[in-house]
Amino acid sequence: MKKILLLAMFGVLVFAAGCKKGDVQPGSGADSSGTVDTSVEPTYRGETETNPNLKTIRFDFDKSELSASAIETLKDNAKWLLKNPKVNIVVEGHTDERGTTEYNLTLAQRRASTVRQYYIQLGVAGNRIATISYGEEKPANPASNEAAWSENRRSESKNQK
Repeated sequence: MKKILLLAMFGVLVFAAGCKKGDVQPGSGADSSGTVDTSVEPTYRGETETNPNLKTIRFDFDKSELSASAIETLKDNAKWLLKNPKVNIVVEGHTDERGTTEYNLTLAQRRASTVRQYYIQLGVAGNRIATISYGEEKPANPASNEAAWSENRRSESKNQK
């Protein structure tokens, strides 16, 4: 009986040790010195709204690297963001329907993270940029063909509400 009780207690301790300690809040990331830790990547779960000043970028199949045209678009987006420092954004990562849900969520997060890091390199404060991965959940075009898939492999920068 003591062995069963000890095993049960051990199981509870292991479970408790593995529990999540807390959520990352958007806008956090500054340490006590006031510098921003860009390695902290806030994940946003609130509402967003489309910003007509921030353009969508596209990705190649199964890639999260920025193309030359995506870089130019993000430079324009960053210029607007630097002129509007009170605007906080969410970078949404998306994929086409091909691949498993888990793979697509991971790929979409890599895409959102790549865009976030590039904005930071261009001077936008990291604590103004959260990310979220939608994978294949929110297609821009619901058709199932190459043209639609190309539209769905994207990252959108939207205002946080």
